[in-house]
Amino acid sequence: MNAIDWTPLYRNSIGFDRLTSMLSSATRADPVGTSPAYNIEVKDEDQYAITIVVAGYEQSELDIEVDQRTLIVSGKKSGEDDTQYLYQGIVLRSFERKFNLAEHVEVIDAKLNNGLLTIHLKREVPESLKPRIIPIQHGDAVENQATEMLSSEAA
Repeated sequence: MNAIDWTPLYRNSIGFDRLTSMLSSATRADPVGTSPAYNIEVKDEDQYAITIVVAGYEQSELDIEVDQRTLIVSGKKSGEDDTQYLYQGIVLRSFERKFNLAEHVEVIDAKLNNGLLTIHLKREVPESLKPRIIPIQHGDAVENQATEMLSSEAA
């Protein structure tokens, strides 16, 4: 598989190294496998939900952690199973799933229901970073305000 050369991006951009490493890792095969299955839903413009199949796991056997904008969901079965199986198609092994979170995306809550773990997320951009409209004033009004400000500072 051919690797993507990010050199042109590095030449002209600063601070995008995390983005390129995320894109590079996304283009590689997933070494963890496909278990457990999950969905990522877009609820509306700024709300998301990740639903993970965790049938057979107790709430105490699941962990959710956010570290450096990475959501880590893990499950670990407690205790040894001494059951002798003729056939074992249901294998509950430990797992860990990682999801990269964009800036300003926060985990709101998590719910376990009928073997599905649903994690709700929301993007909350601070007011200072949201686009804002700057009103345009008439030229005479701006000049009058500037003159008033200068005369009040001089006094």
